Amino acid sequence: MSEVLVIGAGAVGLATAEGLLRTGAAVTVLERGGVGREASWAGGGILSPLCPWDYPEEVTRLALHSMALFEPWAQCLHYETGIDPEYDHCGMRVLPPFDLELARQWCVAHGVVCLPLPDEITSDLPACGLSRLASSSIRGTKGEGEALFLPAVAQVRNPRLLQAMRAQVLRLGGRIVEQCVVERIVANGGRVTGLQTARGIFSAEDYVVTAGAWSKVLLGEHALQADIKPIRGQMLLFKFAAPPLPHILLQSDLYFIPRRDGHLLVGSTVEDVGFDKSTTMEARAMLLRRAVALLPALRDRLIVKHWAGLRPGSPANIPTIGRHPVLPNLYLNSGHFRYGVTMAPASVEVLLNEMNGTPQPFDVSPYRWC
Repeated sequence: MSEVLVIGAGAVGLATAEGLLRTGAAVTVLERGGVGREASWAGGGILSPLCPWDYPEEVTRLALHSMALFEPWAQCLHYETGIDPEYDHCGMRVLPPFDLELARQWCVAHGVVCLPLPDEITSDLPACGLSRLASSSIRGTKGEGEALFLPAVAQVRNPRLLQAMRAQVLRLGGRIVEQCVVERIVANGGRVTGLQTARGIFSAEDYVVTAGAWSKVLLGEHALQADIKPIRGQMLLFKFAAPPLPHILLQSDLYFIPRRDGHLLVGSTVEDVGFDKSTTMEARAMLLRRAVALLPALRDRLIVKHWAGLRPGSPANIPTIGRHPVLPNLYLNSGHFRYGVTMAPASVEVLLNEMNGTPQPFDVSPYRWC
């Protein structure tokens, strides 16, 4: 049985650990803080690139494959751990402005269904408290622009998903060591021989870095061309007695995510500020102003919570998944930017195929560590 150390216990790290455990490997996960408390927890859980037609094919290829894998994976996690990740096939409505013709062409080319809003949802729009502009755009009123409904888009309640993933790793016999900062990757003779951590030396046969925004810093001299840096995102949370919207609502980079219990997430910012995870009054005011313009019901609603997380930013949002070019027992599965949760199942499949020499489901050369 092989021994593997996974560095980082976010969505990608825990999914990687689960996948390795299912192959019979002995897996230990090292986490610098608490399990699932960074970007995977801080994000919204939309299981799709926001406007997929605006991303490179390398991003949408991986995301679409992962989206197809997600529902059975979430169901398996729920069944085997008893923790419901709240996978919800709710759909997403994209409001203008956006290039409608480009979007339709992209949907046709990728087999993605895009539809007018169903009548039963349209009839409920006034009760949702949407502004006149938002309501007319959703209905496709002439002169206001036309919205696009993507019924295949789902969401997951990411904090609960992470709870289920942690329980799954432990159930399968994995070990998780929290509050364990990796200080240095030790390499000798062309291989990684151990990890120097605040809690001593850890050694294994193989090492997988899934440390999100901290991946490049952790790799140090071994990072090579892996260009991953922290990008801050800030979010607001509101609470209603019942879901205030029937589906995810997106306009440009502003989105509303309704949860089953009436919570509503509003996000988010994209800020290149290094490892500063603090919230700002400027972002709070900007998000609230834009949110109220679309959903006036928020004007007098209290903000339940305001938080920030650090995404693992990467050029063109393309993650790095694969073996180190020089150290054959070192692997990277990171740089997913906003879509670590979305891409987790497919990224693990690609990584395990790389490790085991198994054929890939598509061309994975854009994700290689080179």
